[in-house]
Amino acid sequence: MISSVFAITPAIPAPSTIAAGDLNRTWAAVSRFVEWLEEYGEESYDFQSYYASSPGRWAKRFYYRHRHAGKLAVAPMVLSEALLPSARRLFWKPQRFPIADAHYAMAFTFLAETSGEDHYYQRALHFLDVLTSTRCPGYSDYCWGYPFHWETVFGTIPAGTPLITTTPYVYEAFLQVYRMDRNPRWREIMRSIAQHAWRDYQEFPTSASASYCSYTPFPEYSRMEVNACAYRAWLLTHAALEFSDPRYRESAERNLNFVLEAQNSDGSWLYAVDGKRNFVDHFHTCFVLKALAKIEVLTGNTSCTTALDRGLDYYTRHLFDETGQPRPFSRRPRLTVYRRELYDYAECVNLATLLHGRSQTLDHYLSVVLDDILRLWQKADGSFRSRQLRFGWDNTPMHRWAASQLFRSLCFLLYTVRKSEMP
Repeated sequence: MISSVFAITPAIPAPSTIAAGDLNRTWAAVSRFVEWLEEYGEESYDFQSYYASSPGRWAKRFYYRHRHAGKLAVAPMVLSEALLPSARRLFWKPQRFPIADAHYAMAFTFLAETSGEDHYYQRALHFLDVLTSTRCPGYSDYCWGYPFHWETVFGTIPAGTPLITTTPYVYEAFLQVYRMDRNPRWREIMRSIAQHAWRDYQEFPTSASASYCSYTPFPEYSRMEVNACAYRAWLLTHAALEFSDPRYRESAERNLNFVLEAQNSDGSWLYAVDGKRNFVDHFHTCFVLKALAKIEVLTGNTSCTTALDRGLDYYTRHLFDETGQPRPFSRRPRLTVYRRELYDYAECVNLATLLHGRSQTLDHYLSVVLDDILRLWQKADGSFRSRQLRFGWDNTPMHRWAASQLFRSLCFLLYTVRKSEMP
């Protein structure tokens, strides 16, 4: 069993302030989640389930166009989300999400590398096989998006439209398994993904050295989203080195420079610099910081280092409360119906593990957040709660939001600890 790995070596050199006992508890939590996933299956409801149906999309579209009157249209969904979240099953159906499949592939690869047990590797291969069969139709290269029609402030993005915020995770999943088994098939899929990311997204100059990229291959659906550019900058930076292609590097640098220029004087990033979506939230900040951290490792870019340090300072000062728990927003877009968000916990663990030793404050928060996850966020059946509401919990399991992300982050933490023990 997976828990036997630490039973062999109980004195674990834990990162930061995390105790060996907490890491054993993490192994136990991961084991329970694996058992739950096997029984529950790989489809789930989602945060967007309320708005995926035709009536839900109409209500959201009406809200975007008529904010005051539109509140009445979305009120049933908002009230259900706040008071009876299990009722989302009345609005839409469970679905498979490529972004979740990619996180599960990475998580099981970490488990395989950490434990040496082949069945985890086989589970990772299963999710890669699923991803190859669920790519977006109609594109010559591999790419992925959402399985539902997504109503946005700029219009309806049809199901199966590639998203630059989903596809890089799949690239990373194939990369991680390729590093483990060196199967050339995975590398060729990575090459195809990189070609899609370079060719199919439009770039719009914002300065002499910077450009933002479209969120989808159709630019009318996006406007200057910072995390989208950070995702593409990392993917193309890696692909430029992996495949020795200077075209990728040029686009990556322009997207990276957009992210650097979009950073506010206090170190934060707005979700977008379009003058409309001016919120600053926890997990999108993590998305930008982890992309910068990965690019810094690949290139040694000192401007990247400076922005990362400033952003990390803002993150630790403004996106945690006085107890060390993740705060969903430092600048809210609107009234929210929840207190805590599982996605924030997942990305906090991921970022803190990735940047271990860079910030004493973040190292401390990692131990606090991990303890909270293990005590409160995992249910007895092994699944994770999705949100802490104003009153009670949203206990609906959601692979994309954010069970798969948290599972991957916990496995990454355990892998990092095991790797630190190796000579």
